[in-house]
Amino acid sequence: MTLPALSILDQSTIVSGKGPAEAIQESLAIAQLADRLGYARYWLAEHHNSQSHAGSAPEILISAIAATTRRIRVGSAGVMLPHYSALKVAEQFRALEAIAPGRIDLGLGRAPGSDGRTAYALNPNAASAADHFPAQLRDLLGWLGDGLPENHPFREVRASPEVATAPEVWVLGSSDYGAQVAAFFGLPYCFAHFITDGRGAAEALHMYREGYRDMRGQPPNAAVAVYALAADTVAEAERLFAPRALWRLHRDRGSFPPFPTAEEALAHPYSEAERARIERMRATAIIGTGEQVRDRLAALAAELGVQEVAVLTPCHDAAARARSVTLLAEAFGLTQPMPLAAE
Repeated sequence: MTLPALSILDQSTIVSGKGPAEAIQESLAIAQLADRLGYARYWLAEHHNSQSHAGSAPEILISAIAATTRRIRVGSAGVMLPHYSALKVAEQFRALEAIAPGRIDLGLGRAPGSDGRTAYALNPNAASAADHFPAQLRDLLGWLGDGLPENHPFREVRASPEVATAPEVWVLGSSDYGAQVAAFFGLPYCFAHFITDGRGAAEALHMYREGYRDMRGQPPNAAVAVYALAADTVAEAERLFAPRALWRLHRDRGSFPPFPTAEEALAHPYSEAERARIERMRATAIIGTGEQVRDRLAALAAELGVQEVAVLTPCHDAAARARSVTLLAEAFGLTQPMPLAAE
């Protein structure tokens, strides 16, 4: 069985009874554990005005994690580019490269990562900026080393610090739009399987590979970000899945509360329709023992033709999350650092 490279996606989840500071500290601790265990990458998400997620500034967390880890690649999944100046993002990630040369990933998204009012507060021109995502990406790549077009008004502006290495740029998405953009610019692409429960993944990844233009002597490089959880027993995995299921019910209604405990989730007064929805979630959720989760992740990677899987594992109990991370590392055989697909 061919195993994909294994990485982690972290949303710095806020759990009930604790605050965002604890969520940030847990991100730092899990990243250091992942570094010791041999995971390929550790990616930080960006969300704003959320009671569920504390990671509003992935570039800050990347800096802290890069400075306190040894070998793991650290990056964003992603920076929501329409909120920001392409030049400023280029400068931030060049500075990160100076901190951890050759270990920084810049994952980029087009979605707001927030509600419309918050997106407007971040950038009053965010709605129109989203329509210009490809142009922003072109400028960002230019300032990271590709160079800006001859007639570009900012061609003489240089992004500092000018360092010897550059971040690896990824495009992230949950539809075929991001796949098309990644293919056009010849960039790696990651599909957000955990957002759509896999809907549209095969189509987007096919579109990515079919439309890929080799701009830098690199073949297509695709990954999926997947919700998955491992525990010592199937029963324990099922118990730990219950809060995720309840949180998803809230998310589907547009509400983003703190992540509940297993006890809160199991005691919730579900309607019949909600119970049916949870059963459908459970049927497709990648949960179980380490070996069971490994086999399902490998099968999914083979089915979608991707080289890498990034695992999202929100848990109320930090120890249970660390145990899941450890069990998957053992099941994947990460006793030695796993090489990345590009190596």
